[in-house]
Amino acid sequence: MAEHAEHPAYPVGLRLTGRRVVVLGGGQVAQRRLPALIAAGADIVLVSPDATPSVEAMAEAGEIRWERRPYAEGDLSDAWYALIATPDAEANECASAEAERSRTWCVRSDDASAATAWTPATGRSEGVTVAVLTGRDPRRSAAVRDAIVEGLRDGTLKAPHHRTRTPGVALVGGGPGDPDLITVRGRRLLAEADVVIADRLGPRDLLDELPPHVEVIDAAKIPYGRYMAQEAINNALIEHAKAGKAVVRLKGGDPFVFGRGMEEAQALAEAGIPCTVVPGISSSISVPGAVGIPVTHRGVAHEFTVISGHVAPDDKRSLVDWASLAGLRGTLVVLMGVDKIGAIAQTLIAHGKSPETPVALVQEGTTAAQRRVDATLATVAETVRTEDVRPPAVIVIGEVVTVGPQGARRDA
Repeated sequence: MAEHAEHPAYPVGLRLTGRRVVVLGGGQVAQRRLPALIAAGADIVLVSPDATPSVEAMAEAGEIRWERRPYAEGDLSDAWYALIATPDAEANECASAEAERSRTWCVRSDDASAATAWTPATGRSEGVTVAVLTGRDPRRSAAVRDAIVEGLRDGTLKAPHHRTRTPGVALVGGGPGDPDLITVRGRRLLAEADVVIADRLGPRDLLDELPPHVEVIDAAKIPYGRYMAQEAINNALIEHAKAGKAVVRLKGGDPFVFGRGMEEAQALAEAGIPCTVVPGISSSISVPGAVGIPVTHRGVAHEFTVISGHVAPDDKRSLVDWASLAGLRGTLVVLMGVDKIGAIAQTLIAHGKSPETPVALVQEGTTAAQRRVDATLATVAETVRTEDVRPPAVIVIGEVVTVGPQGARRDA
């Protein structure tokens, strides 16, 4: 089928749920196209003597049926859609001719001009499918697709919902501080918000991007300083949600990693307010990684444990089994423990941890103010004092501290 400039392709969305789709060839083209066909619920038959490991895994998982042989006349019988992507030009021609006779929409990877359908550059964002065709310039199609999807995801391309919005709250994990490390979904919800209740440790730079009408409420909890009580935060979430506003609770890291996210979710549930939880990148993993420290490493650490250091080891409120932690060979990551690290180090040493165990303190991780200070369990208390290490800082204890590139160990 010759394509003429005055006769562009007619765009249409195929509903393939439960309908027979035949894929000829199990190579890289099939590997890229199969996930979308599987997601569409198609009844997929793969005809190919061999396949890439990823395609083979799809067959082993029962997502597709694989007939391990070359194409044969009649394979497209009763097919609604066909993808022809074999390395055999003659087989491709024969299959394409069969598709034409049987009126089966057919995509050819080797010769788009001989196909009856083209595969658009496709992307998705929250229920919206974007499909772009630019004739025979697939790179431009992909570029246009990416620009549209990214705009929908980060809110720079406004496409408001016109249905009635159900009041609710999104608990959004903002990541460790760098605004680029918030999830795509978190950023989109932030762009759609009417009210944002933000923590001090959230990605503060994103607040400057909000439209003027958005109300921003400061819920900062500064250690030993001013803070908004948790009950007041809960009440603000409920009040604004009941007023019919889109509310985002922007938290640092992940809402459920020492973030009191569940307390807020429980309060919302008791008030009958729908709550969406958007996970975030926890500082316990991302901040060490930002300075070249892997929390696990082959032959060094097979586990890592994340500990809240806001309560001293000898405090009656402490729920941490420090004796057991001292016996672990893996990595210990301490959050909110800068002012307690001396007592924590002494306790670990008292329970058998070597005083020479490496320690790294990463202050303001992933932000422009990031810096790393190294010590040992024996010296960390004095190092915190002399180097004036202040919260927020992530503390890493274990041999993984010495694994990373030497250049990453300098203070930033």
